[in-house]
Amino acid sequence: MKRRSFLKASSVTGAAMLSGWSGLEPLAAQAQQEFYELRVYEMPTGNRKAVLNDYLEKAAIPAWNRLGIAPVGVFSVVSGANALMLHVLIPYRDLDWFLSTPATLASDAQYRKAAAAYLAASIDNPAYTRYESWLLRAFKNVPRLRVPSETAEKKPRLFELRVYESHSETAALKKIEMFNDGGEIALFDRIGLRPVFFGQTLAGPRQPNLVYMTVHQDMAARERAWDVFRNDGGWKKLSADPAFANAVSAMTITFLRPTAYSQI
Repeated sequence: MKRRSFLKASSVTGAAMLSGWSGLEPLAAQAQQEFYELRVYEMPTGNRKAVLNDYLEKAAIPAWNRLGIAPVGVFSVVSGANALMLHVLIPYRDLDWFLSTPATLASDAQYRKAAAAYLAASIDNPAYTRYESWLLRAFKNVPRLRVPSETAEKKPRLFELRVYESHSETAALKKIEMFNDGGEIALFDRIGLRPVFFGQTLAGPRQPNLVYMTVHQDMAARERAWDVFRNDGGWKKLSADPAFANAVSAMTITFLRPTAYSQI
């Protein structure tokens, strides 16, 4: 078996093992949907924050881009208890890229040179405290990440990251069905609740859950969009459908701003 074919087969098998509720589709369908790694870094206080940001801007993102991994989003928390968190969204066209990228970076001399300060961080002066990593699979109805129009001109924009937890695997899959086949994503698009991505969590904390991100010009625009959504007849009908009752048992919302070097 050729190496590439083996990697594709092993990638699908590996993904199926990551989560008992994943319900992965055949390879032909999988190839149409991206995978995302969402890293959430807990950053130290003081000037050490610059080490991680410099690493991402000058070493990691250029190296990822050379591999065809783009666009990469980097976001800081607007306010609240998690203000020291830095969110990094990394898209992969398939699981091969996710699995092979760490080794590829390690063999990249240009990357190692640019990342020298970060890679040499000592135990008493680390670049970050810890980070957690989520592996997500794009929804079939939004198979590719959508870059906001404001990004190219570096216009102000506010991102809303939502995590929907469910009480069971069955309920979690029903919520995904509600977005895809029930028409909730189409409703978002019609109203102007602009999604950046939707992802089913294959590996990460507090499963089963799904993660999605929307973008707004500012908080006032965000409030207006959600008000229109809540009062829309299509949403009222969909949310009253007993087939989708109790699909979400907990929700977490985080408001984010892109860093100056974010590509999203």
